[in-house]
Amino acid sequence: MSTNVYGIDLGTCNLKIFCKATGKVINEKNTIAIVNKNQLYAFGDAAYAMYEKAPDTIKVSFPIVNGVIADYNNMQTMIGEVLDKHVKNHTKGAEYIIAVPTAITKVEEKAFFDMFYKSRFKPKNVQLCKRPIADAVGLDLDVLSPTGYMIVNIGADTTEISVISLGGLVLSELLHFGGKRIDESIISYLKRNFSLAIGQKTAMYLKETLGCALPEEEERTAKIVGRDLVSGLPIEMEISSKVIYEAIKDNLNSICNSIKIILEKTPPELAKDIIHSGIYITGGSSKISKLDELFTQITNIKVNSCEYPEESAVRGLNKIVSDDKIKKLAYSMETRNFR
Repeated sequence: MSTNVYGIDLGTCNLKIFCKATGKVINEKNTIAIVNKNQLYAFGDAAYAMYEKAPDTIKVSFPIVNGVIADYNNMQTMIGEVLDKHVKNHTKGAEYIIAVPTAITKVEEKAFFDMFYKSRFKPKNVQLCKRPIADAVGLDLDVLSPTGYMIVNIGADTTEISVISLGGLVLSELLHFGGKRIDESIISYLKRNFSLAIGQKTAMYLKETLGCALPEEEERTAKIVGRDLVSGLPIEMEISSKVIYEAIKDNLNSICNSIKIILEKTPPELAKDIIHSGIYITGGSSKISKLDELFTQITNIKVNSCEYPEESAVRGLNKIVSDDKIKKLAYSMETRNFR
């Protein structure tokens, strides 16, 4: 097997690539800036720095929307630039394994496959793997055993709630709801209650700095700058963690209700396993403080979190291609029907 193997997780907000040769995870913002309609201006973190700041002549966009590829050409350009930047001449003839969401159509799934299969890298092999399976492997769970595990991946645009056993998906639901919706709730709440207009980046900063899934005894604050809707002028305001809790609590309760619905549909023997092993939460938006405690309160099941939740899927992909026992969890679309 080639030593050049890349596990790739195309997230709405972040592009994660695990390089087997170096053992490192490349993590760049999944953002691209285009000028003159088709000319690349910037990509990754540099393009994200321009988001909400660029003039009309520069279009800053996210190629992945709701977990699927919305801008195929720019996504392919973005991947090529990121790989050239970080690994240079080690991409041709390599193997690629890509995490794909559940509950997507065959056409959407084929777009993930063709992104690499028809790329300039001329890959030796391209395989796909369902993201909940990759998450479970990345969390060091024995996915091939007859044991039920519940994985909740809370991303930027989507939340995937899955029950897996024997290397397959028993139940899975893909919600078009994630961290961006929570950011929008913060924007709406501040506009409605404080007549303050803020951008997506500031909302994300408040979520990451002050966001908490349960009321806190000690209130924390952060200073932000927004636009006063009454005067129309910029204004600096101090926002408390209590305000952010009120803004996001309904969104978090919606995720809790969806988890309860999946648990109600889970076969009794698998439900018994989940009670013993607990619920595993991953994805960048799972880092909201005390989210595990909220889920435990609602479900009466312990919740397990990990150190790098946004990277669990991409680390799992690397293990899948490296371990012969679980390599069968990946699959290819390289058939006559898809050429």
